[in-house]
Amino acid sequence: MEQQSGLGRPTPPLRDASALLGRITSRLSDRYGRSFSRATVSQYVDECAALLSRRARVGTHLPVLVERFADQRLGALARGLGLSPKPVPEVLFVCTENAGRSQLAAALMRSRAGAAVRVLTAGSAPGAEVSPVVQRLLAEQGLNTGEEFPKPLTAEVVTAADVVVTLGCGDACPVRPGRRYLDWDLPDLRGLDIETARSVRDALAARVDALARELLPTGASRA
Repeated sequence: MEQQSGLGRPTPPLRDASALLGRITSRLSDRYGRSFSRATVSQYVDECAALLSRRARVGTHLPVLVERFADQRLGALARGLGLSPKPVPEVLFVCTENAGRSQLAAALMRSRAGAAVRVLTAGSAPGAEVSPVVQRLLAEQGLNTGEEFPKPLTAEVVTAADVVVTLGCGDACPVRPGRRYLDWDLPDLRGLDIETARSVRDALAARVDALARELLPTGASRA
């Protein structure tokens, strides 16, 4: 799904891109210097900038999103390769646009599990922003998506995940040996009236609760 309809105009090129990306590379090289060379970090930063520029709508925030995306991918790569500790189980929620069900599920899991489970999200064809209906459904329960934003599905986050939950993205998610895959067949939130959307949220919450109980060790903090 490469159409640009509904995503707004493509973001213009980053102003002084090389300097901005260079600073991002320096910060991430300091963080991941024990696992990856600066050239590897630079490659990831450049690729993340290219991927997000195609769909992002707010150009002024693009460098921040590039750094978060590259940080997520490099961290997942390091954990997946055994180069850095992996102290808690990881769950990856995937839907088509990474703007609806996957963001809703991730926020619900974070509220249940806290720091006892690492939660990641991605989309097979990411949209421009988290859906307003997701924000409303979460706000009704005193929750939000935090600093989350729609981002492409990449191999690193799949490799790092212990559980991959797909929500309507078909067979777009790559299969990695040793990962547990769950397919939660729940309706897309787009076009639903608010009462139906709430019923989807509640059904998703029940599944998230069950998964959290499986992943959380007895007595683990959910704060």
